[in-house]
Amino acid sequence: MPRFKLLIEYAGTRYSGWQMQKNARTLQGEIDRAVRAVAGTGDFELSGAGRTDAGVHALGQVTHLELRTSLPSDTLARRINDELPSDINVLAVEKVPHRFHARHDAVSRSYLYQIARRRTAFAKPFVWWVNADLDIAAMRRAARLFVGRQDFSSFTDADPDETSTLVEVEVLTIEEQGDLVLVRVEGSHFLWKMVRRIVGVLVEVGSGGLRIDEAVEMLRRRSPTPARLTAPASGLFLERVHYAGDVRGIPVQPALTLALARPARSGR
Repeated sequence: MPRFKLLIEYAGTRYSGWQMQKNARTLQGEIDRAVRAVAGTGDFELSGAGRTDAGVHALGQVTHLELRTSLPSDTLARRINDELPSDINVLAVEKVPHRFHARHDAVSRSYLYQIARRRTAFAKPFVWWVNADLDIAAMRRAARLFVGRQDFSSFTDADPDETSTLVEVEVLTIEEQGDLVLVRVEGSHFLWKMVRRIVGVLVEVGSGGLRIDEAVEMLRRRSPTPARLTAPASGLFLERVHYAGDVRGIPVQPALTLALARPARSGR
């Protein structure tokens, strides 16, 4: 049976996360429904590279689809999109070897978190508006200390699917683009709520509510503070899923928030 790799973007605002659930509208559920409509059968395998929580978006989610079809890849993409709601879009479909697995073959994942430093009329579902002055230099100093293989047990909730809380964070950067603060993090994998809690802690450092040494101490011993500081889902994007041979280091910028990259002319 042919296997395809699907590259998908979506706005997660209206969905209860990626993973299919019986009594909730999910992204996987919508894609599953669309494939059934196109194929006229439920005899297929659809699996994503990772789960995103309710309200979290994706610029480059990857799934594999094992489906018996004679449709060319571009036709399959077009027909699936015809069945999908407007906030989910298949960017590309390509045929891959049968052994390809969207999740198990991923070598790293990168996430983007968008913080708005001003009130916005239209981008609220895609940013976290922080109505406070942020010390970006302090946030960057703290961010550097989160890089490496460390125990992030303070930055997640219990998840039966995870056997270890050790995670290798390869990159954690903070950029300024006008009224946007962009936090990018890349690593081997991420724990449930981990990225949002890292962002929440960095923002607390930037606003002066937490010292850098206090933030780093949360990596050394279990602390309830990151849970209290969890950043909203609205600003988080699964940016890319990386596989062996992929070119890295090319960031993706969501077009819907580009206006925030220009500083506002008036005050907050």
